[in-house]
Amino acid sequence: MDKLIEHFRAHPASVGETYFEHMGVALSFGAALLAAGLACLVHAFFPFLFTTTARRAIADLHRRVVTHRDRRPEAGKAA
Repeated sequence: MDKLIEHFRAHPASVGETYFEHMGVALSFGAALLAAGLACLVHAFFPFLFTTTARRAIADLHRRVVTHRDRRPEAGKAA
């Protein structure tokens, strides 16, 4: 049982989050991706709708995932 619990905690801990913090962040990323995907599907049929939605979603997710993702205190320090 301890090994199983460790599997649930290892990755979130690697980015400085608890399991539930990580769950919230992952769910918010998933929701943003779903919304952008749906906007792209609508845009395919109606090209005048959602003309910048996917681009903005990608830019926002890049900022959140790549630029500001690691919450560990030592992650912000220069090597």
